[in-house]
Amino acid sequence: MASGIKQTPLFECHIARGAKMAPFAGWNMPINYREGILAEHKHTREQASIFDICHMGEMRVAGKGAAAALDARLARPVLGQKLGVCRYNFLLNEQGGVIDDLIVYAMAEEDFFIVVNAANIDADADALQAALPAGVTFENLSDRIAKIDLQGPKSAQVLEKLGVPLAEMPAYYHCKTQRVADTPCILSRTGYTGELGFELYFDADHAADMWQTLLDTDPVLPAGLGARDTLRLEVGYPLYGHELNASTSVLNAGFGAMLKLAEMPERKFFGREALEAMKQDKKLVGIRLESRRAGRAGCEVSAAGKVVGTVSSGAFGPSVGTAVAMAWLDAAAAVPGTAVEIAAGSAVLPGKVCELPFYTAGTARIKLD
Repeated sequence: MASGIKQTPLFECHIARGAKMAPFAGWNMPINYREGILAEHKHTREQASIFDICHMGEMRVAGKGAAAALDARLARPVLGQKLGVCRYNFLLNEQGGVIDDLIVYAMAEEDFFIVVNAANIDADADALQAALPAGVTFENLSDRIAKIDLQGPKSAQVLEKLGVPLAEMPAYYHCKTQRVADTPCILSRTGYTGELGFELYFDADHAADMWQTLLDTDPVLPAGLGARDTLRLEVGYPLYGHELNASTSVLNAGFGAMLKLAEMPERKFFGREALEAMKQDKKLVGIRLESRRAGRAGCEVSAAGKVVGTVSSGAFGPSVGTAVAMAWLDAAAAVPGTAVEIAAGSAVLPGKVCELPFYTAGTARIKLD
């Protein structure tokens, strides 16, 4: 293992399960287990799987003025975010590009729990701390918090077996403090798969016990980052460093409505003027290919013999039955139905531009009755 690569508290659990491990965002992470990526993907769509997400960063911002400070620093409004609500948000640089995409949890009055991408923990901590006035405290909890994602249509049944009544489970994109298998957790109904799912945050000392407790609960199986990537790609969720980065625009990526720029013209946040001034000449779109062979990140996309963009993510979509890709295309070519070709080495892969997501069957299961 390369020097400096970190291990999550679940490393030995993955090895015991026969996981294929590889570096990801500075961490040694499970790519897949003995069952393989396709089986893990299918099990998540049909049953329930758990993912080790302990590499992600967790931070707390609290104190009088916390909401206003975060509202001024983050692209999506924080003032007015109701208690118990989880909100997908963006941390921008001075040029309007994306430093990170993250989720803000309103835990109590002027008390926020923030979850960030593993590769950006230090940069996010610096940017957030610099924006806070005196009296607002900042804590980087990343080394003390474990995170396990329980995803799939039977995930609520699993939690019921572990002592969480259905009526006490949080609503979609809501969170609460909740004991799961007698372990205090922050429990949120969120996820990265397009299925009904929950994310569990708790003391890192309990990580191995919680992992095994979940695995011992039928029908849970483990899934690695390989399946996590194919699952998120099928539902069109961006991955930082692929779809989003310091030079991309959240407006071009299709998230403009979340920012409420027209509805809140007086609201000022860091990077707003630069964001609005960025050219709207690119668009993030989906491409459905005609075969199982995928175009990978960095492959050029052409239309009518002209290069019009670049693939940001690509893979075979097990639930779709063909290869799919997300790509940044020139706005003129980013029209659903446009015939395109992806250059993948010596191969030319034909496909068509389409609206995201590629797969929607799971979305009907996200919200419980």
